[in-house]
Amino acid sequence: MARRKEEHAGGHGWFVTFADLMGLLVSFFVMLVAFSTQDAQKLKIVAGSMRDAFGVQDQARYSGIIEVMGLPTRPRLKNAANIHPEDASATPTPDQADKQHHFGVKSDEDRKFSLAAASLRAALQDMPDISEVSKHIMVEESKQGLNIEIVDQDGRSMFADGAKEPYERTRQIIQKLAPALKTLPYRISIVGHTASSKVPSPPDYGPWELSADRANAVRQILAAEGVPSGHFYMVAGKADTEPLFPDNPYIAPNRRVTITLMREEPPLPVDFKP
Repeated sequence: MARRKEEHAGGHGWFVTFADLMGLLVSFFVMLVAFSTQDAQKLKIVAGSMRDAFGVQDQARYSGIIEVMGLPTRPRLKNAANIHPEDASATPTPDQADKQHHFGVKSDEDRKFSLAAASLRAALQDMPDISEVSKHIMVEESKQGLNIEIVDQDGRSMFADGAKEPYERTRQIIQKLAPALKTLPYRISIVGHTASSKVPSPPDYGPWELSADRANAVRQILAAEGVPSGHFYMVAGKADTEPLFPDNPYIAPNRRVTITLMREEPPLPVDFKP
């Protein structure tokens, strides 16, 4: 009898392992069911608790779509607005809640701007000296639209010092961008910028006049290449009030002309008939 009990006790050890496996599977499916039915209000509370625990990022860095060595890194994050920790909350405002309903629309707009950026980059690829030209072009999205920054680099300016007319290489870049800008259904804003200077400028022709004249010179080149006048939304000069690199407003890349594809279509002609 003792021999029979020993044989019987060791014959069903697999059942314990099988029961453990079934218990793990049941726990797994219970977790799946629990995650499939989420309470939106509880998720907001949890998100607010996480923000309170870890804080909100207020310092970020990024550079343009065409990134090259030697170009300083921009001290902000692409497509992100800074939120102060004291403004963070677990309960979103009605405006923030409405934005969630338009997420699909924003995705479509972002996709269109991504295609526009790709077409502009393809236009620049045809230039034989693209490796040198790319150092002067930054393409990036913003709240206003798609920015095309034509910037200066140390030792290689896009405009002559104090002159409103661009160099021939700058003119070729703008002319190369014109066909793509002409076909895209967006109005165009052109803004000139200068870098801060420790030398006082002449009273009769300062950075405001220079930045505005350079922006208008770019508009004239685009118009000569066939960009319709109705596509132009604004031409302005902002001097050194909006540096590309706020941490160092005296460096060369702050001298630039920004061509922005606005997030709206050009107005329809008066005699347009659908």
